[in-house]
Amino acid sequence: MTPRRIIVIAGAGSYPRLVVEGAKAAGVETVDVLALRGSTDRATVRAGDHVYFKGIGCALSGVRWVAENGYEGAILAGQVNPLSLFRTRFDADTRQLLSELPVKCAHTVYGRLVEEFEKLGVAILPASSYMDGHLPGAGTLTARAPDERELSDARHGAAVVRDMGRHDVGQTVLVKEGMVLAVEAFEGTNAAIRRGGKLGGRGAVLVKGAREGHDMRFDIPVVGLKTIKTMKKAGTTALAFQAGRLILLDRDEVIRFADRCGIAIFGMATDLPPAPTRP
Repeated sequence: MTPRRIIVIAGAGSYPRLVVEGAKAAGVETVDVLALRGSTDRATVRAGDHVYFKGIGCALSGVRWVAENGYEGAILAGQVNPLSLFRTRFDADTRQLLSELPVKCAHTVYGRLVEEFEKLGVAILPASSYMDGHLPGAGTLTARAPDERELSDARHGAAVVRDMGRHDVGQTVLVKEGMVLAVEAFEGTNAAIRRGGKLGGRGAVLVKGAREGHDMRFDIPVVGLKTIKTMKKAGTTALAFQAGRLILLDRDEVIRFADRCGIAIFGMATDLPPAPTRP
């Protein structure tokens, strides 16, 4: 059953805007946006039926505000700079929440916020909701398919990604000729690509994926044009991802740019469930 009124809690990038547009196309009557000051794109702000602003440092008051306004569901979408954990002046309630977490990563921080939403009766919908056209399946998307060496590196990287996901380390690994050049940690995907490129030079394979049992209500793997441009500068020649478990933003632009650069982009079949596109 399609919810009548939802709110998208929007970080940076085009992803939240696509969620808003997808929800409207799917028949949701009212799609509001809770914009994070200093992060949310103007295009996302314009896409919402009603827009409200909150600071990242007031996370718990934002949770309570959503609950008080009677939304049938909320979607967490878009990037929040992980350095905000160090640079933001949090209010007392949010500081207390963070201090209770012995391990701080996207899974634990967002997971704790989801618990607060659920305590107050707000359903957190999967971050992949209404993103039907942005979850590519298995197979090659680009003009160039991966060669045998890139496929071998992708298989190795896929196994590493699943293993490191159990420890909430990150969702990205770079592999070249069977050697792991970089594993994403707190610095994010693009910084990991640059680091791996410096170590291995041209020809590395980027593998992106989520762990088994990953909570698709938040922190779903995402790739966009910025990722591919970073790959080009670093000399990374292929991108592999788990089929049906990654958001591909600006698909046409991404594929055109990758084709110009000779970068292969391909989805790998997996025994893991695809990300849901409906609540």
